[in-house]
Amino acid sequence: MLLQNNKQKRVLVAEDEKSLRETLKINLELEGFEVIDAKNGQEVLEIFKNSRIDLVILDVMMPEMDGFSVCKAIRMENNHTPVLFLTAKSLSSDKIEGLKIGGDDYMTKPFDLEEFLLRVKILLKRTSNYVSDKPTDKFQFDNFWVDFSSFEVFGLFGLSKLTNKEVKLLRLLIERKNQVVSRNEILELVWGYDTFPSSRTVDNFILTLRKHFEKDPKNPTYFLSIRGVGYMFSDK
Repeated sequence: MLLQNNKQKRVLVAEDEKSLRETLKINLELEGFEVIDAKNGQEVLEIFKNSRIDLVILDVMMPEMDGFSVCKAIRMENNHTPVLFLTAKSLSSDKIEGLKIGGDDYMTKPFDLEEFLLRVKILLKRTSNYVSDKPTDKFQFDNFWVDFSSFEVFGLFGLSKLTNKEVKLLRLLIERKNQVVSRNEILELVWGYDTFPSSRTVDNFILTLRKHFEKDPKNPTYFLSIRGVGYMFSDK
């Protein structure tokens, strides 16, 4: 793929402080980038879902949905778009958390504007050779496989397709293999705050996944219930 120039690069800036958001937007535009701005986490996910974004700049302490949760939700669907955290949370533990959940860089406020712009360019250059065609994104366990990019699964009934929400839930559990994921976190990351269903919805979706992969859905071996907490995927 040919390298895009700066004018073709689209940057999403998420910052709830209006003056800082406008400052970042103006300076990025002066560098030739196209900038879309958001003031809360839910806006970020809506924009990311419906637009081509080349880089996400995330504040951590945002209303409606914090930056860490937003990053987790983005990484459930997209592993190549770089994420730069720009936040007042300066503890080493915060930085480690941000990088562990999928952030590519982490800057603390106050920051040097020239350094910020340089880091933006470095992140975009690092991903400029990414092929835009969706890569095959498959996971296999036992005699089953999942293609997250096409929503196709090969399960007990042969080849079939899952819905978007089913794929998101499946991906979340697989990426957290052998870890318990609470119902609340599932609701936050798969459904979001704007359409918050009941925890019973999660249970029903788990039942659907079990029908695809469990020989005995009432005695599951892959999609396990952890009483009073949530669910866990295990392929041991």
